[in-house]
Amino acid sequence: MRFRPCIDIHNGQIKQIVGGTLKDLGDKAEENFVSQQDGSFFAELYKSYGLVGGHIILLNPADSPYYREDMRQAELALSTYPGGLQIGGGVNADNAPMFIQMGASHVIATSYVFRDGQINYNNLKALSGAVGREHLVLDLSCRKRDGEYYIVTDRWQKFTDVRMNRKTLDMLAEYCDEYLIHAVDVEGKASGIETGVAALLGSWAGIPTTYAGGVASFDDLAALKELGNGRVDVTIGSALDIFGGNMSFKEILRFMEG
Repeated sequence: MRFRPCIDIHNGQIKQIVGGTLKDLGDKAEENFVSQQDGSFFAELYKSYGLVGGHIILLNPADSPYYREDMRQAELALSTYPGGLQIGGGVNADNAPMFIQMGASHVIATSYVFRDGQINYNNLKALSGAVGREHLVLDLSCRKRDGEYYIVTDRWQKFTDVRMNRKTLDMLAEYCDEYLIHAVDVEGKASGIETGVAALLGSWAGIPTTYAGGVASFDDLAALKELGNGRVDVTIGSALDIFGGNMSFKEILRFMEG
């Protein structure tokens, strides 16, 4: 299990939000933390510790008045740590090469691939072809409905008809290099991990996978390590001390070495 850091950008600022409260209308979200630092600060921090595979997430849509400032923050981070960070948020086959040229190691996509509740294989193949499978991460973030997990899109606001299960993981792995999976029902709440999602990922031995959502303590990390059979990576947001939380960034790095 490896630690994957994050830089979440909303309304032109580095933030931690409650994922399920994100709304495009009015560019609103319930905030846990708003940093006074910019994207380059966090990128330099992660670079100094040799952390790779962290992700930048642009949380405003491209038509938002804040999107230009979001992109400025992303450019600061990518130029500070070229090749060390991935980026997602509004990624499609047209703009994906630009993000790679800006210094991202991978682009992260959800909504472009899942359209009208289904997997759009034309878009998936176009995106994979635009940057190469080795530069693509699929975000299979999910929420529970009627006792099962379903992939959600459009900044986690819309349910698809695609179940989050081992069959889906097998089916999509040939098109991408990694998965990023937010357990959206606990995202940003620092209330404990979604054990069902963690166990599912741990039961599947495929491409690298990163879990996000609800980590609030070292007990949560230990549980994720066990449920994930040691092969599921983790990203932590609101609980981190660098984002106003109680978990020490340096202690987490030491935990990962143990």
